[in-house]
Amino acid sequence: MMFKIPFSQPLIDEDVVAEVLDSLLNTGWLTSGPKVQALEAEVREYTGAQAVVCVNSWTSGAMLALKWFGVGPGDEVIIPACTYAATALCALNIGASVVMVDVLDDFTLNPEQLERAITSRTKAIIPVDLGGWPADYDRISDILGDESVISRFTPATAAQEKLGRPLLLADAAHSIGARYKGRRSGTCADITVLSFHSVKNITTGEGGAVCLQLPPVFEPQEEYRFMKLYSLNGQSKSTYEKNMPGDWRYDIVEQGLKINMPDLSAAVGLAQLRKYDRQLLPERYELFRLYQECLGVDQRMILPQLYNEAGTVSSGHLFLLRIDGLTEPDRDTIIADMARGGIGLNVHYIPLPMMTLFRQLGFSMDDYPNALRLYMNEITLPLYNGLAPDSVRVVCDKLLQYTS
Repeated sequence: MMFKIPFSQPLIDEDVVAEVLDSLLNTGWLTSGPKVQALEAEVREYTGAQAVVCVNSWTSGAMLALKWFGVGPGDEVIIPACTYAATALCALNIGASVVMVDVLDDFTLNPEQLERAITSRTKAIIPVDLGGWPADYDRISDILGDESVISRFTPATAAQEKLGRPLLLADAAHSIGARYKGRRSGTCADITVLSFHSVKNITTGEGGAVCLQLPPVFEPQEEYRFMKLYSLNGQSKSTYEKNMPGDWRYDIVEQGLKINMPDLSAAVGLAQLRKYDRQLLPERYELFRLYQECLGVDQRMILPQLYNEAGTVSSGHLFLLRIDGLTEPDRDTIIADMARGGIGLNVHYIPLPMMTLFRQLGFSMDDYPNALRLYMNEITLPLYNGLAPDSVRVVCDKLLQYTS
């Protein structure tokens, strides 16, 4: 179906075309090369992270971070029940077990439940900045730094020995540009993984970035070099480096992955990131505020927040609308009706315990009542650069007809 107002649409403008053409015509390079190096540098400068490794997806970036830390069979990784499946799959795919906890009313991981879920097998915590709203990283960090948690932690690798507690690994797939108490997304956890998937605020088509913000006991550049070679089959030099005159010899030093980002992808992200704070993010915020203004006339509309007084600011990735008193069947009817009228809506997310895979793994939705309550009346509205303000008003007018 062709939507008059699609739910999401990537921004492909003249700047993107020019950057991609530069990669095609002027660099002589398609796979990981100068554009990837430039994107890593610009993401590092933008976020303030110690080092940045670009990869081919959020999932592979999270797997890279977990494998760097030595997470594997017998270990547990704690995640919220309300997230996309990749948050769980990055742990499951390397043999670890997943432990789920419920969420708060802002869709982020519940710290109190996290505290109760930590065991001696816990090796990592993955909070999710759902919709672009950061999780409560200070509270989570306080829990991980508590003596009762540290005393139960059983390190099995050099990295685990250095950190001395479970890894705080932020799922910031939605939150590039967000701030938590004034700190940029990318610097609020030990490691943060961004997503540059086609529907994200910044896109490379497919892709992601691993941002390091490790304690002083680590040497960030050393860990960066390890992750770079691990992301390219454990190869001691990138293909780009091997093509330097007289520098062809290389070694395989780790049983690595093949998850590097190509230059063609990085070129798209570079063009967007360079004008993100100046143009793209303010445009998203204007659309977000317009939704708040138009829908705020109806008290049944439970609106997402853009910022709070503590200095936390959303990236405005998703507009997660909830409608008080709406049943799940009614919600689904609204989405279907709007689709027939040419308007694309979505839901973020079906809680993981409702999915076949996770039910088969023994998870029950009965254990996550708040995630279920939020899911049943949630509708995600179109929000992307290039969406016309008049289209926002059309979406709001149509929605308000259902609650009048």
